[in-house]
Amino acid sequence: MKLHLLLIGNKFIYNSSLREYIIRKIEQKADFINSITFFKESDNSLFLYLEKELNSVNKYIIITTKQHFSTIGKLICTVTSDNQILKDGTLIPSNSSIFENNGYLLFYKESVTNVLYMDEMEKMPELLLNFEDSKATLHLFEEDRESAIAMLSTIAQTYDVKIDVVTIVDEWLRVDIRSKKYGNISKFINSAKQLLPKKIIASANLISYVIDRLYSYNKKIAFAESCSGGLLTYYFTKNNGASKILEGSLVTYSNGMKENWLGVNENTLQKHGAVSSEVVLEMSEGVMNVSSADYTISISGIAGDGGGSEYKPIGTVYVGVRSKTEHRESRLNLSGDRNYIQHQSVLFAVKMLLLMDKEMFF
Repeated sequence: MKLHLLLIGNKFIYNSSLREYIIRKIEQKADFINSITFFKESDNSLFLYLEKELNSVNKYIIITTKQHFSTIGKLICTVTSDNQILKDGTLIPSNSSIFENNGYLLFYKESVTNVLYMDEMEKMPELLLNFEDSKATLHLFEEDRESAIAMLSTIAQTYDVKIDVVTIVDEWLRVDIRSKKYGNISKFINSAKQLLPKKIIASANLISYVIDRLYSYNKKIAFAESCSGGLLTYYFTKNNGASKILEGSLVTYSNGMKENWLGVNENTLQKHGAVSSEVVLEMSEGVMNVSSADYTISISGIAGDGGGSEYKPIGTVYVGVRSKTEHRESRLNLSGDRNYIQHQSVLFAVKMLLLMDKEMFF
C-alpha cells in the first residue's frame, strides 16, 4: 500500500518549519511518503478528493488544525456513510477503530486513514498507523552505482530482498533494502559486508552513526567553515548526542576572521586566496589548535551565485580533514545553485572523515 500525506490548513502551506517537522517525523516511521497534497481550509475540492481516495487501496495520514478537525471528520463521515460521536470531548467517526492523543485511525474498505490535529509550536501526536519493520538502509563508499548494482543484485536475489541504489555524492551510495515475502535483510547485509569489506555502513541515519562511533572511541571533532556557513555543524547538531562529541565550530567567512580566529597566515591568504588548498590546510590546523578535538574538518569555497573566476569558477570548494596524525584535502568542482553546492560540500566532508579512519568507522 502506498502512503499519502494530506496537509489541510494554510499554516501547513506557509509555515515551512512546521511542515518540515511533520514530514520529518513521519519519515522516521514510514521512511517513504509516496505523495504530499496540500489543501487550504476553504478548498471545496477536498470532498471530491476524499471520496475518490478513501475508496482506493492506500494508507493516508491526514493532518489538520484543531479548529478544523471535526469538519474533516464530518467530510470523512459523508464519504463513508458514517456519523460522528463524541469521545473524550472530541467528535470522531463512530467507525474509527482507535482514538488517542489528538487523532484516530479509520479502516474503510481497503484503505487505512490516520487523522491527526496539531497547531504551530506543538509536539506532533503519535502516528497510529502500523508500519512493518521490513526495511533497512546501508551506505556504500568507493564504488560507482553501476558496479554496486551489479554486485548487490545477485545477493538481493539470494535473500529475496529488493534494493534501490541512489548516489549521494561521488562514490557514496545509499542502498535502501526492502524485504519481500520470504526475505532476509540481515543476511543480505552480512553478505554485502563480506563482499565489500571496509566499504559498507548499515545505518539509516549516517550522522547519528558517526556521532555514536566517535563517542564510543572517546573522540572529539571540531569544524572550521567558510562557504558552508555552519551547515556542517547543523548536520551534526540536529541529531541527538552531538554535544558528546562536538567541540564546536568556527564560521570564518572573512579573511580577517580566518587570521584572527584560526591563525591562518596573512601571506598564505594573499598568495593563494581564501579558496585554496593552503588555506584549508591552515584552517584545519587552526581549529585543532584552539580545541581539544581529535578530528577537524575545514571547508572553503565559492558557493555562488557570484564570485567565481576562470581558475576558480563557482562550485570550486576545498575540503580538509585532519586527525592527530594525518591531513587530507580535496578540491571539488561542484555544480548547482548556492544551497546545493553547500550541501554537496558538507556531504563530501563527511565522506572524507569516514574514509580517513576506516578502522573506527567501518
